[in-house]
Amino acid sequence: MKDKGWDVLMVSADDNTVHQIERAEGVNHAVIPFTRKITPIQDLKCLWQLYNLFKKEQPDIVHTHNPKAGLLGMVAAKLAGVKVRIHTISGLPYMSATGNKRSLLEYLEKTTYNNATEVWPNSEGLKRVVVNNNLCLTEKLSIIGSGSSNGVDLVKFNRGVLKENHLIAATMRILPGENDYILLSVGRLVLDKGIEELVKAFLGSKIVSKAKLVLLGSFEQDLNPLSPETIKTITDHPRIVQIDWSDHVAHYMALADVLIHPSHREGFPNVLLEAGAMELPVICSDIVGNTDLITQQKTGLIFPVKNVEVMKEAMEFAFVKREKMAELAANLHNLVVNNYQRKAIQEKIYSKYQSLLETANTQE
Repeated sequence: MKDKGWDVLMVSADDNTVHQIERAEGVNHAVIPFTRKITPIQDLKCLWQLYNLFKKEQPDIVHTHNPKAGLLGMVAAKLAGVKVRIHTISGLPYMSATGNKRSLLEYLEKTTYNNATEVWPNSEGLKRVVVNNNLCLTEKLSIIGSGSSNGVDLVKFNRGVLKENHLIAATMRILPGENDYILLSVGRLVLDKGIEELVKAFLGSKIVSKAKLVLLGSFEQDLNPLSPETIKTITDHPRIVQIDWSDHVAHYMALADVLIHPSHREGFPNVLLEAGAMELPVICSDIVGNTDLITQQKTGLIFPVKNVEVMKEAMEFAFVKREKMAELAANLHNLVVNNYQRKAIQEKIYSKYQSLLETANTQE
């Protein structure tokens, strides 16, 4: 959008990556101290700060991408008189909640959508959930292209451009044996990502002595934490490698034999797009988002969410049937290249922005 001549302001909580992102994107950033948890007093402070920011900046469009930022951003934007208010749904936390918490999270989702002028689920599966549960007026709903929030960067996720020094560094962190089969999982190490079931399935599999499980992601113990027993297993087991995080995900994918994504809930997972771009075979859970991209025995292997036994069998199948897995990876690669190139998705977003602005201006 900046390259198209627009003024862009990023808004998020602060962390140690903000300045790096500002430099990389060449746009300004404002800090609003959002939390991931339900924190009413802090949330009201953030709402007030957002309202003042929007009144000062007078944006033509406010576009939010996260449940908490979406709720506060859409309410503040409406109060501030912003004409075009877009929320992208990239996941529904209430789907994995229970009891009163589920009811509260569902109510907050509805509040977000009520205050938005446009709601963009990033997959057909998410759209069906929203429609079937009457969360949003259908006339507000749109999917950009074939789905995803931002597509995948086929320049970065490309085996032909990987740097030898980063491949060596990744190899040194994994330290694979000569014939080790590498299973890679990418994402935060929390319950919702299916990490506990993944560790159990791996340790119970017939391939544990011939494989390594690489967990590329940080422990997050503030929200949805893993059990102490699972953390100890991850930390101590010689066949499990945990790496906090890396900007060189493509290099780890190049070293892996299969990506395994056992998440309990997703919107449209970027990691599966990235694996497809890297021609890396995929095993994933049968949740909304995953199944919008992966088709059983066509573009990957799918197991019932939280099912340790079937996940274990999928690992063992992938280990034995490597030619079949390569065929599935090639099919996924073709699908990703033809439908999810980042530049094409961004052009569609830009066109949508323009048409929404034109409509808003004619209604003034």
